[in-house]
Amino acid sequence: MDVAVTDRETTVRDVKHCKLSVIIPAYNEENGIKAIVERVLGIEDGLRRVAVDGPEVIVVDDGSRDRTAELVSQYPTVKLIRHPTNYGYGAALKTGFSHATGELLSFLDADGTYPPESFPELCSEVLNNGADLVIGSRMAGARSEMPKVRRLGNKIFATLVSAISNQHVTDSASGMRVFRREILPQLYPLPDGLNFTPVMSTRALHEHIRMTEVPIAYSERVGRSKLSVVRDGMRFMNSIVWTALSYNPVRILGAAGLIGIGVAGIIVVGLALARASGVTQLGNLGVFAVGTALVAAVTGVSLFSLGAMFNYLVSLFQKRPIRQGLFGRPLFKRPLDVHFWWMGGISLLVGLALGLISFVLSFSGWDTSRLWFWLLMAAMLILVGVQLVISWIVMRVLEELSQREAQTGVDMAGKA
Repeated sequence: MDVAVTDRETTVRDVKHCKLSVIIPAYNEENGIKAIVERVLGIEDGLRRVAVDGPEVIVVDDGSRDRTAELVSQYPTVKLIRHPTNYGYGAALKTGFSHATGELLSFLDADGTYPPESFPELCSEVLNNGADLVIGSRMAGARSEMPKVRRLGNKIFATLVSAISNQHVTDSASGMRVFRREILPQLYPLPDGLNFTPVMSTRALHEHIRMTEVPIAYSERVGRSKLSVVRDGMRFMNSIVWTALSYNPVRILGAAGLIGIGVAGIIVVGLALARASGVTQLGNLGVFAVGTALVAAVTGVSLFSLGAMFNYLVSLFQKRPIRQGLFGRPLFKRPLDVHFWWMGGISLLVGLALGLISFVLSFSGWDTSRLWFWLLMAAMLILVGVQLVISWIVMRVLEELSQREAQTGVDMAGKA
């Protein structure tokens, strides 16, 4: 009996008995380059045991001013590519990928920190478990000599990537990976700098590439590190956030908006309770709380609606379904922004009613000290209502534009 084979199964079967290309970016690594090249060349037997040919070793000398290129040229089976100047870690890797001939691509640093002996295990994860991208994780429990400051930084980056992608990652910045060549178009564009790896991880998760992690040992580097904990750490964080914003803006902006709305809600409840207990005058702290509540509420609603609006723009430009939900799944059966019209309408009506009642009461002898709270609530509700209604109108237009091409095809096909 014939058995239907899915695209995934076909891909996994076809990738067996393939070749592994190992890219080694190098910049002024004369002290350790020979050792790492020899270790990579020495994994041939291990690769053969998992039905992988190679390794094809490609060293990209990224404008070194020492003897790095000279030492690499002593190995006739190693392909040496030289940049005329220092273009950056990511640029060197992309150059290596463009010259590689293997069906599986991989890379590791030239400083001896990553164990090339683990490449067979990473390849096996692709061949036998259908992974698209396998990361050698330095944070998954294996022996690690990583400095405590960098270890803390990597935990922060991994937590951030996990939070904005809704998938658990232990090492988003690892510099040792194996992946199938055909996923490169989904991962590109990638930066030229040291932030190459966290951006790759973030893109892979948002592109729904099947990414897994394999624990690896990690050693202290040979020579001086080129990584600046503060400068590169900030660059890593910015890259992760901006990359995630280009896929699902509402996850970040919406979460920030909900925090603002929550802060405003807590303050309003506290003020309402105080007003109900007879407090009609506020001290310095109370005035600050009122101002904070107004700003937090309007800002929170604006950020949430802006994030949802950006999701429609992302869908329109990428021609993909609109991503919904802050936590990996929609909070409601229908997207929350679909309800903005009536939520905004109610907010407007309540705000206008409070304002009108307060206005009438002011002519009935009520002192301003008894009305200030309700006037402020009216102003806040009106501003929030206007924001929600305007956002709903804009998103309906964007939704129609995103569906225009598909609807045109249906209309062109006719009903018969």
